[in-house]
Amino acid sequence: MELEQAQANGLRFAFLEAGSGPTVLLLHGYPDNAYSWEHQIPALTAAGYRVVAPFLRGYPPTEIPEHGYYDRATLALDLKSLIDVLNGGKPVLLVAQDWGASIAYALLAAFPETVTRAVLLAVPHPAEIRRTLRRSPAHVIRSFHWFLFQLPGLPERLCKLRDGAFLQFLWWLWSPDFRDHAHVARVREMMREPGAVEATLAYYRAMFGKHADPALADIRARIDRKISVPTLCACGTRDMRKEMLEGSRREFSGVYEWTTVEGAGHFLHREKPQAVNALILDWLRRED
Repeated sequence: MELEQAQANGLRFAFLEAGSGPTVLLLHGYPDNAYSWEHQIPALTAAGYRVVAPFLRGYPPTEIPEHGYYDRATLALDLKSLIDVLNGGKPVLLVAQDWGASIAYALLAAFPETVTRAVLLAVPHPAEIRRTLRRSPAHVIRSFHWFLFQLPGLPERLCKLRDGAFLQFLWWLWSPDFRDHAHVARVREMMREPGAVEATLAYYRAMFGKHADPALADIRARIDRKISVPTLCACGTRDMRKEMLEGSRREFSGVYEWTTVEGAGHFLHREKPQAVNALILDWLRRED
């Protein structure tokens, strides 16, 4: 597994690369980084795939753009540009978790030609999340950090307090059987890089229509279209977002299936790697 760099969408992206064969793009979430996939990379390369796991925009060692945008149209264009650069414009297989999954929904809708099959973990379709939040106080509480992160200044101080202890708290909250101290320590170290906390919080602030790139209005109009790319979505049985997986079906015009992983929370790919690896490999090999 090598750490490489490439220019895409005007930004310098760092990424992990291993193996050879059809390309599988792995997208991490928050608070996390590309090393989150260290349990999946060996399984995928052993199965004959080339794996590329980028550090998303603003996550060191990827460049943190000065006055950059973090809206979903910008993030989808990042991925489209990365695929063009790293896979010669040919479509990839896609696996994504948390924010990676949220961006992936936008990519699949706006640029369906870039992906042949997708596995999305822990996050239902954003449209279904919006519908659920309007009727479920429990899910609003589950997503409390979305609203907390809209406040000016306080979230930055909270995420830096006691060397990022709040970030570890989020892992424990979302994965009740939290035992991932070494990896979370690595994430906390990454967040100490100047500008990293501010950049990663900017994703949440852009969710509510703030700071969107006006030049990408055409992409923004496409990111909520029905998805035709064959997609599997999975949640842990201990993650209440599993309740939204069936409702997400209405956002797909193509093949859509969902499943759960017994005993797992939000970071299911790290909590139950063997079960998740089996799901991923089975879906990537299927032909619909």
